[in-house]
Amino acid sequence: MKRILGACIGDCVHIAGIHRFLQLAEKQGYETVFLGPAVEIEQIIDSIREYNPDIVGLSYRLTPGAGIKVLKQLKGRITEEGLGEREFVLGGLPELIQRERKSGFFKAYFQGDDTELAISYLRGEVPEDRFVILPQQIIERIDSKKPFPALRHHFGLPSLAETVKGIKKISESKCLDIISLGTDQNTQAHFFHPERMSSGKGAGGVPVRTREEFKQLYLASRAGNYPLMRTYAGTDDLIELAQLHVDTIHNAWAAIPIFWFNEMDGRGPMDLKSSIKAHLGAIKWHAEKNIPVEILESHHWSLRDATDEVAIAAGFLGALICKELGVRTFISQYMFNTPPQTNQRDDLAKMFAQKELIESLQDDNFAIYTQTRTGLFSYPIDVDMAKGQLAQSTMLQMQLNPHIVHVVSYSEANHAATPENVIESCMIAKQVIAKCLEGQPETIWDPYILKRKLELLKKAVVIVDAIKSIGSILDPDVLYESISRGLLHAPQLDSYIIPSKKSIIEQIKGRNLDSS
Repeated sequence: MKRILGACIGDCVHIAGIHRFLQLAEKQGYETVFLGPAVEIEQIIDSIREYNPDIVGLSYRLTPGAGIKVLKQLKGRITEEGLGEREFVLGGLPELIQRERKSGFFKAYFQGDDTELAISYLRGEVPEDRFVILPQQIIERIDSKKPFPALRHHFGLPSLAETVKGIKKISESKCLDIISLGTDQNTQAHFFHPERMSSGKGAGGVPVRTREEFKQLYLASRAGNYPLMRTYAGTDDLIELAQLHVDTIHNAWAAIPIFWFNEMDGRGPMDLKSSIKAHLGAIKWHAEKNIPVEILESHHWSLRDATDEVAIAAGFLGALICKELGVRTFISQYMFNTPPQTNQRDDLAKMFAQKELIESLQDDNFAIYTQTRTGLFSYPIDVDMAKGQLAQSTMLQMQLNPHIVHVVSYSEANHAATPENVIESCMIAKQVIAKCLEGQPETIWDPYILKRKLELLKKAVVIVDAIKSIGSILDPDVLYESISRGLLHAPQLDSYIIPSKKSIIEQIKGRNLDSS
């Protein structure tokens, strides 16, 4: 067992930071010795001799100029006494850290908000100031981050050049683990058909028109902590686009809908039945290549004001389809605050119900990873109020113990996220997550939440069973019928009339109303 000796040096009495560091060390299996506040230099020297620690952790959080003088004296005495054959780490204010780095004496530096870095250092995984490429596969990346979730954020500006610069800046900040590349609508729907593209260049994201531009965006992420990159499946030529994403940006996982991104929601050129068939084919393609899959289903129903049980049933149906098509790693997304008027207790009941139902599918051949996010439409336009919404939602999400937190920039209701917005949003989320990991109340046993969860489970199972009664869930005709019969329904889809519904309506219109 390695031993860490910790102390506040000189006249510094602020022990919170060093005490927290030693607590983290104990959780990682270290033996710790804390000398307390305002420890004199000679006491530190004597204690190093007495305890023979592997690591000496020092903290000074007063005026940086005074701290530099104290540290110079201490380093001199350590050298004189021949006690430097161990690692020394330092915690302090940013100015002190910046000035002390030049000496090269300390192995690692902490500024008081570096919990994640401290854990990595204690594990020996990410040495300070050393070039290390973190895992480049999503599951390995998640494992390397524990107990912190991996952070993901969407990014794509209307200019390719600005998006490249932004990705580099975000990567260098080391604020997240996955950059979700937000391409514009033309890229998603017409990449292989430039003749079909509208004049709306950059509408909804970054315009990417060539394979080389995808590679250029990926290369921009090869800095900082080397974040993974991923993007959506697109809305046409799904297999060709999937291969392109794997070849150019090394797509960390696929995000594919079952019922969406077609004529029904106006996001793609295919009709509903054709898109269902294409999506099933894309899921199978990724399964055969052992690429993790996320299904864009549950929250798309909620975004259109579907009932909670419909959203839960659709989310479970997507997971079940993935399992039956051979997907081995499933990323299960839970979008909170959707619809935006949902209160916190109902939100948790919905998420607990969906998580329980989906995780009932987990076995040795089907691993499930939880990803949470803030609902896009829940943000106020006022950016300061939106920051509060981001923090509140992130805290609520931590009740699900997520493996991935999809951070949504507080700016989204006001403007598309800039690199600065992305970095700031991730830092807000990181602080909330760090505090939640220190301990938070378990709300799953709240009587109201428990009762509501059970009600939703029963209703969702009825919907799923009704769909299964039509036929195989891998049959596009069956899935199409689940919507045409109204088993899956959302109020905002009332304007979209699928052929079978249209014929029924036309028949009714042709009848004598008195006899109908």
